[in-house]
Amino acid sequence: MTGLLLAAAFALIIGGAILFTNAIEWSGKRLDLGEGAVGSLLAAVGTALPESLIPVVAVLSGGESEQVAIGAIVGAPFMLGTVAMLLVGASALAFRRRRSSGSEVTADDRSLRRDLGFFLPCFAIGIGLGLIDSTPLHIAGAVGLLIAYGAYARRTVRHSGETADVDELKPLTFDPSKEDPPRNIAIVAQLVVGLVMIVGGAELFVEEVVTVAEALGISALVLSLVLAPLATELPEKLNSVLWMRRDKDTLAVGNITGAMAFQSTVPIAFGLVVTDWDLDRFAVAAGVAGLAGGALALWRLREDRLGIPAVAAWSALFAGFVAFAALGP
Repeated sequence: MTGLLLAAAFALIIGGAILFTNAIEWSGKRLDLGEGAVGSLLAAVGTALPESLIPVVAVLSGGESEQVAIGAIVGAPFMLGTVAMLLVGASALAFRRRRSSGSEVTADDRSLRRDLGFFLPCFAIGIGLGLIDSTPLHIAGAVGLLIAYGAYARRTVRHSGETADVDELKPLTFDPSKEDPPRNIAIVAQLVVGLVMIVGGAELFVEEVVTVAEALGISALVLSLVLAPLATELPEKLNSVLWMRRDKDTLAVGNITGAMAFQSTVPIAFGLVVTDWDLDRFAVAAGVAGLAGGALALWRLREDRLGIPAVAAWSALFAGFVAFAALGP
């Protein structure tokens, strides 16, 4: 029964994320935002919403659920910096015969430096604060991270480039007439329904993760470090695979790096304020792996070439953490 409920939670979260993200992207189109802002800001935040709401629901649930909250917060950047980047590199290799650039990844260098250059210090600060037992310092860190993300978002919008091409957007699900563009009321309705589905799925997910962790005798934090981002991040990040196949490297990479920028600030700021933010060795290990994956992405993507070594390195980072968590008491 628990397995079915967990699957139902995943279905609600993923279904809600698909609706919400689709509506968010159309909102960006209606606001005449550029491709960079849609990819690195709106789409990234939209796809990051499910795992960002899991910690909120977990904290409100209290008890052991706080460990689920911390696991979901740290797990998202970890998954983005390892498995999501692995998908980009593997896609470039798999589709090299049909891509005009072959296995080279020609993402926008300015966006790449902005996103990953922002992610690395912010996430490092968040992990570092998890090793310090100081409430005033945690609060100051949270305020600083929120201010930093506000500045990042402003800079992204100002340098977003040309308006996103409507042909790159899927039709709005809640617009049966398939008007171009869809009506505002349809966009708002889809946003609300998607959000309700995500919240409902997050609440069920938190309850079932705690139940499964107790049954298996493992930490709820360890379980949520992997399960939460797998259920919420990766389904939407498969869009990056499709964009890589179609030579839309800037959108593919920006979808991931923009989410990394968001996940390294806003959710961590929430965790710093409403949880003890006392990270154990598993959370720290996941954080270090995420930072290593992000640094590798900044290095290799700026050279426009990933190749098998980079894909193998991201695979090793993820597999190494899983092995560490499985062998740890």
